[in-house]
Amino acid sequence: MIAALLPDIWFFAAATAVTYVADWYLHQRGSYLVNRLGKVRAGLSIRFLLRQLMIILLLARLDLAEEPLFYAAVACFLVFYGLQAPHGALSTLIRLRRTMPIVTRNVDLHAVRIPDAPPRSLLHRSAEKMLHLDIPAVAGILIAAGTGEDLLGYIGAGVTVLLAVVYNALLVPYLRKVRQVPSAPAVLKALDTWLREYQPTVVLYFSGSNESAYQGNMWLDTMAAVEGRPLIVMRERNLVAQLADTAVPVLCIPAGTHLMNLDLSSVRVCLYPANVGKNIHMLRVPTMKHVFIGHGDSDKLASVNPYSKVYDEVWTAGRAGRDRYALADVGIRDEDIVEVGRPQLAPIESWTGTTRNPIPTVLYAPTWEGWDDNPGNTSLLLAGENIVRRLLEADRPVRVIYKPHPFTGIRSAKAKAVHGRIKARIAKAAQERAADPRWATEAASAAAGQGAARTELARIESRLAELAQPGRSGGDESEESRVSLADPARQAEIATLRAEWNDAYWRSFGWWEHRTVSGAQPKLYDCFNQSDAMVSDISSVVSDFIASGKPYAVTDSGGLGVEEFKRQNTAVRAAVILSNGAEEIGGLLDAVADASADPLADARHELKSYLLGPDEPTSMEQFNAAVRALAAKAEARNAGVAQRIGAQAAPMPDPEAESSGAGDGMAEAVARAEAAADPDADAGVGTGPAVAR
Repeated sequence: MIAALLPDIWFFAAATAVTYVADWYLHQRGSYLVNRLGKVRAGLSIRFLLRQLMIILLLARLDLAEEPLFYAAVACFLVFYGLQAPHGALSTLIRLRRTMPIVTRNVDLHAVRIPDAPPRSLLHRSAEKMLHLDIPAVAGILIAAGTGEDLLGYIGAGVTVLLAVVYNALLVPYLRKVRQVPSAPAVLKALDTWLREYQPTVVLYFSGSNESAYQGNMWLDTMAAVEGRPLIVMRERNLVAQLADTAVPVLCIPAGTHLMNLDLSSVRVCLYPANVGKNIHMLRVPTMKHVFIGHGDSDKLASVNPYSKVYDEVWTAGRAGRDRYALADVGIRDEDIVEVGRPQLAPIESWTGTTRNPIPTVLYAPTWEGWDDNPGNTSLLLAGENIVRRLLEADRPVRVIYKPHPFTGIRSAKAKAVHGRIKARIAKAAQERAADPRWATEAASAAAGQGAARTELARIESRLAELAQPGRSGGDESEESRVSLADPARQAEIATLRAEWNDAYWRSFGWWEHRTVSGAQPKLYDCFNQSDAMVSDISSVVSDFIASGKPYAVTDSGGLGVEEFKRQNTAVRAAVILSNGAEEIGGLLDAVADASADPLADARHELKSYLLGPDEPTSMEQFNAAVRALAAKAEARNAGVAQRIGAQAAPMPDPEAESSGAGDGMAEAVARAEAAADPDADAGVGTGPAVAR
């Protein structure tokens, strides 16, 4: 605006270029500022409109308001905006008509025809693409105003209008019926047909926020190994893309009405990894038994949520979970708790008593800040920087791996800031160690191997990206539902590649190099296996790490004191307890350096059994046994209900029929119905008692 008012056309051109680049940059980063601008009436369309208004102002200030170029610019921008309305309508209609009521994986919907999706280039961020078609007009008009060559302005305006018309024309064919997905009733009917054929028996029901995909992902391997016919039911479309690869059939059913009308009559056990509001849509089904399995075993309040009363059973890893509910006294009956171990812990390697590498690796894996400001939620806020500093400055060198919780910083700006400072400190320490002559020989000898590992990583990631898209590139979720059927060969290759990726990842940098590990890969358990000790907080991370038998430390961030902290939190009874200053970290490093001098080794062994259950039978065997037992209860319940309903539906004696001599036949019918409903009933009992019952 300043450049337009001056007027300075070349200053204006430079400022215009900056605004285009800034907009593009913010959208590419997914900046929250973009949403903020929209809320204060400075959204994308408004920003483009304002830029074009400034061009009109510039032309007026350049005394071109009476020239044909001025009117051509006004007409161009008006027509251009006029073409955006049908473009927006077309894009929206195509998306709506391409959206099925469900999203599926590994489900054969052969009963309905799902056509190919429009090219991704047409619909992905289509509003931005349409708006950016004004660039030829803006450039042409500015050049014309600066040089006096009006023809360039007319050409630019014409190109913009033509491109907008072409864009609209390219979208029109995708409104045809043959390009649309089937109607919701047709898709749901096909799904019911598939369900009747597949007859699922065990369901993992998962709902949650965009950051909670890990809660469902941790159960995928268990579901793949569970006895019966497993099924995963999800509720949020955006979480489907975050679901890890699995051969188990997956249904995403966003609408509660669709879910509640689904034929799940064959399901006998439903498993819930999280307490969320949408659970009610499945809990209402009485023909299956409902189980809370959680997404971790810890002494957090979430592990004794009173909401768990709504489930038929609560499954815990070991005796500790049972005792935890008894102490909390939140209404969970002891007979409704079943100990099933933790099947997910199978990949965790047991400690051999010696470090993997010449120097020990210590994993710092703090949990997130939680939904309230309880100082005991996480060590990150009060102790995190002290922990990392003391590890990095330890007398005996150690390697630090920092693996933060995926939720870190989503609620607390302070936690986000601390997280950023810890990452920066670890990165700086890694650079200093790389320049330290003590590690130069190791770095030189490992350089070739690390380079080869990085090359291998790139190859594996490329192949995994290919396998992640079973259909053609650019397909939408409806098309992916059509093509994403389980392929045993593909699944086997993916599993092999993931194992190779994990091995190559750890070989791609030195065993002495500090590292921040974020994102889904490598997994937390992979970090466990690479570490010789861990520092964490009160969370399921501690319980899971105990399966390794390695030394660990937990921070008393709330300042309860060692004895009270251990009394309140079972998982820390075999831990080195840290204050917020982390002065006690030396005790952890001593235990790692000399296993024979480790005073907590026996306590960790006992605690492992208490928290996670016995080693034999295996957790998967315990889990399957619990599924079988609960399925039998569901069958017994359903059979009992069927008998009772059958008894209520039995024909009643007709007095007029009795008086006409037909009463004896009716009495026999009632007796037979009662005998069928109650196996212990005496078939010879007369009609009076039967009718009274």
